[in-house]
Amino acid sequence: MDMRALLMGLAFAAMWSSAFTSARIIVADAPPLMALALRFLISGLLAVVIARAMGQSWRLTPAQWRATVVFGICQNALYLGLNFVAMQTVEASLAAIIASTMPLLVALAGWALFAERLKPLTVLGLVAGFGGVALIMGSRFGGGVDLFGLGLCVIGVVALTVATLAMRGAMSGGNFLMIVGLQMLVGSAVLWPFGLLLESVEVTLSAKLLLAFVYTTLVPGLAATLVWFLLVNRIGAVRAATFHFLNPFLGVAIAAALLGEALRPLDLLGVAVIAGGILAVQLAKLPVAERNAG
Repeated sequence: MDMRALLMGLAFAAMWSSAFTSARIIVADAPPLMALALRFLISGLLAVVIARAMGQSWRLTPAQWRATVVFGICQNALYLGLNFVAMQTVEASLAAIIASTMPLLVALAGWALFAERLKPLTVLGLVAGFGGVALIMGSRFGGGVDLFGLGLCVIGVVALTVATLAMRGAMSGGNFLMIVGLQMLVGSAVLWPFGLLLESVEVTLSAKLLLAFVYTTLVPGLAATLVWFLLVNRIGAVRAATFHFLNPFLGVAIAAALLGEALRPLDLLGVAVIAGGILAVQLAKLPVAERNAG
């Protein structure tokens, strides 16, 4: 892996992990579902415009359309919608830790649903990853964690897993950025009715809110997607996915630095175990020669 790919991977992990902190700031002063629907509307339109400028078409294959709709509903409407609502009462660091287990759930679903054979390193990674989650949850339950918000985060990461599985093979026809833009617009369309029905338009305008909204729209929402696209093109999806092991660390660190959330010793230990589990699962997907060379 060359230096440019390394920097791109680090940038993607940082941008993805920072989304939880910016979301926590937004939901403190704005209705979560309507704020997220507006974010997706803006990000989606920008992605579509950029995709058209790159020569991409919105004439997708039937498989791509199905994946776009499923991904838009499961990732954007369910995963992010539930997380935005949950972060009214759940710390950004905890939401980031739960969301970071997605690679573990994808590997587990591949075995349970598609009869994929698990390598010993994968099994070790799964045991370590879920053990780290159990360690963190055990320490949080005694500290007054909001169980409803926690439940929303868990349902959200399951929805994200479904969305990730739905995207298998969906990029084979190209038009990646166009698909990303369209699935954002799908998420926006699904979220608006629920936001208008369940929420009131109560916004406390401030420079902090505006900055967080612009940041989450342009950086985790759009820039991270572009960087991921370039990274996958450069080194492949399997190698690029190894950067997910940084997400638990970065999610907790960014929330602590910007929101002042506590860094508990058991949290740090659990995060390290989860990160190691994610790394093991991803490394198990690499060819043996390549893994030994790394």
